[in-house]
Amino acid sequence: MDWKLELVSVPVSDVDRAKAFYEQIGFIADHDHQVTDDLRFVQLTPPGSGCSIAIGTGLTDSSPGSLDGLQLVVADIEAARVQLLDRGVEVGEVEDFPWGRFVSFGDPDGNAWSVQQLPDYD
Repeated sequence: MDWKLELVSVPVSDVDRAKAFYEQIGFIADHDHQVTDDLRFVQLTPPGSGCSIAIGTGLTDSSPGSLDGLQLVVADIEAARVQLLDRGVEVGEVEDFPWGRFVSFGDPDGNAWSVQQLPDYD
């Protein structure tokens, strides 16, 4: 049996601001539905990803900005950093570790993301 992680809730304070940010960095808005006055569901997917994020109202009790450890994986960390900078995102310098090369950024609420280029295990 496959167990696929396909959706992660990201707590935000302003849904429209967060949606605009994630679209700015290239995420695709798959759904934006106001279910009730207290429930709005927005699903966004990074290009090429099998997992999406959900932002909205009434989705989680977690505090906005409390999510840490979200990770995207790319083939070229330098190109990814340039793309984020070109899209107006404050992004850290490339850090090299034996387990990969990383850059970090946060969304407008402070949810922490890292981007990893996997090491070349030749």
